[in-house]
Amino acid sequence: MAVVRLLATRVFWGIVCLWIISVLIFSATELLPGDLASVVFGQAKTPEAVEALRKELGLDRPPQERYLEWLAAAARFDFGRSLATQRPISQLIGKRLQRTLLLALTTACMAVPLALLVGMLCTLWRDSTFDRAVNTAAVVVISPPEFFTGYFLAFFFAVKLGWFPAVMLTTPSMSFAEVVHAIFLPCVTLLFACFGHMMRLTRAALISVLEDPYIETARLKGLSSRRILLVHALPNAIAPIANVIVINLAYLVVGVIVVETVFNYPGLGKLMVDSISSRDIPVIQACSLIFATTYIVLNLTADLISLLANPKLRHAVAA
Repeated sequence: MAVVRLLATRVFWGIVCLWIISVLIFSATELLPGDLASVVFGQAKTPEAVEALRKELGLDRPPQERYLEWLAAAARFDFGRSLATQRPISQLIGKRLQRTLLLALTTACMAVPLALLVGMLCTLWRDSTFDRAVNTAAVVVISPPEFFTGYFLAFFFAVKLGWFPAVMLTTPSMSFAEVVHAIFLPCVTLLFACFGHMMRLTRAALISVLEDPYIETARLKGLSSRRILLVHALPNAIAPIANVIVINLAYLVVGVIVVETVFNYPGLGKLMVDSISSRDIPVIQACSLIFATTYIVLNLTADLISLLANPKLRHAVAA
């Protein structure tokens, strides 16, 4: 029961955090300079047209009333219509979100196994030349910002060598191999941004477990280093490793904004940037809320995995 109460508490505070973020998103768009109705019409505006649009958008009503109406509609996945295209925002977001998830999940399928494998190898060969070289390389690749890495990869592999396209575009008729080829450069850019964190924390978690007394007992029994790592250390290091992997998955979904802009990838992040340029406030609010929800849900998932996978935490809660 204590574990259930703790899980319920985490979920409750996740919902509270999401509510606070929704208030911040709505307030931030309200505080943008200029009148939204005037911006939509531009130089061709007339007082009558501006006033009619203000009433249509509900800008003549109090902000708290419009916030509650927006929040209730968002809870039903109804984000209204785009000011730029007059299409339902849910239709605009649908395919864009699928492309963003495709990019993030493809990167995760590359980054997670690679980070686990390299992290375990660095643990086995701790303080060796391989370990020092990999750690140095990890620091180097995660240091530059994503836009620098993306532009460098696009210049070298797309412009100079012509191996991959510099502008990403996927179609339903493309095969799986063609899709992977089309999104390879943005995936590698995201891979560089998250691989180092996952690998180094995997290594740190395994080294921490290897210092426990029961590992020394296993060594005294004559077990090989590989068996100790895979059979005894890895299961007890699952909690911190899973935690950092899920947190990096949250970063992959939210961090695609910069990468999608660099490669002109038609995902949710690119839609958000384009909407900021055109002052399409309802789309900005919808994209921001989706990104915030994804990040909070994945961070909450990381907390739950840490709790359920770690016997020490479960017993501490029960006590």
